[in-house]
Amino acid sequence: MKLKSLLTAITLVSAFAAAALAQGQGRGMGMPNYNPQTEVTVKGTVEDVQQQQGMHGWMGTHLLLKTDSGTMDVHVGPLDFITQNHFSFAKGDAIEVVGSKVTIQDKVALLAREIIKDGKTLVLRNAQGTPEWSGGRRRSN
Repeated sequence: MKLKSLLTAITLVSAFAAAALAQGQGRGMGMPNYNPQTEVTVKGTVEDVQQQQGMHGWMGTHLLLKTDSGTMDVHVGPLDFITQNHFSFAKGDAIEVVGSKVTIQDKVALLAREIIKDGKTLVLRNAQGTPEWSGGRRRSN
């Protein structure tokens, strides 16, 4: 009886340890946090608009932005948030983006804080980088 209880306890501890390790690995592959220290302003032309499913099930908008210094992946935010704010993006749009320059899977990307298009500004994050669609809650990772 004691041996069976011990084996059950070892199995449970092993299962919890494996789950914890798997979660830690997933975080390393997740989205980096917005860093105001790496904030830049770039201007360019939208080459492509992509919708990608995020970790929480919502559709996230990404823009492939052609700038004077090359092409950059701009992470905008949830499609629903953009639509609710009466904004849209299309190939050929001239935009200005304020955002945090980050590295994702060995590629430089931009986490957008504000996007200006046709004289209108879409505010996606506050100055500290907290997403407006999160209701002021900072994502932890």
